[in-house]
Amino acid sequence: MNFFKRFSLLIILFLCYTFVCAFSYANAVSSNISNSVFRLHIIANSDSEEDQDLKILVRDNILKYMKEISSDVSSKEEAIIIMNEHLDEFKAIACETIKNAGFNYDVNLKIGEFDFPTKTYGDISLPAGMYDALRIEIGNASGRNWWCVMFPTLCFVDVSSGNLDENSKEILESNLDEEGFNLVSNDNLSVNFKFKLVEFFENIKISLANK
Repeated sequence: MNFFKRFSLLIILFLCYTFVCAFSYANAVSSNISNSVFRLHIIANSDSEEDQDLKILVRDNILKYMKEISSDVSSKEEAIIIMNEHLDEFKAIACETIKNAGFNYDVNLKIGEFDFPTKTYGDISLPAGMYDALRIEIGNASGRNWWCVMFPTLCFVDVSSGNLDENSKEILESNLDEEGFNLVSNDNLSVNFKFKLVEFFENIKISLANK
């Protein structure tokens, strides 16, 4: 084997090693993040202005009730238990909101694992990936989505100031490892590169899963 072939082989082996290391890192970090949060996903009946406004009404009433029953939740597992125990109430709230607004759409609720795009909540950003969530589908569920995080309660971020409640940050930090929390809460160059790396691999996995 001449020098060029040996050099080419070394380059290929190095690239393969780098790819495996990058994938392993991205998979470990994304798993830590997804295993630590529980999300909310509301899908409107359609993209019409009326249906989008209705989605916001449903969202507001769901969040109001959610805040009442989950203010003391300290773990994702506890949050899921509470959400399962109150699914009937969530559906009743959504149906009542829809009826009071003059619509007769049905509502479908499910708790499961769903794909989410990258989302920013104040100064916290969660990368795209598969997350456990409560999904609320209104009517045909063919309209634009609304996403947030039910645990920790990032749904209540102060959008006007771009800041997150410090208690929610502390809960998030206590449920993530150091690398995961740095990834979602920092904005320096090296962290941005790692964030993009996680996004890249997670989007590939989502694309493959949806085929």
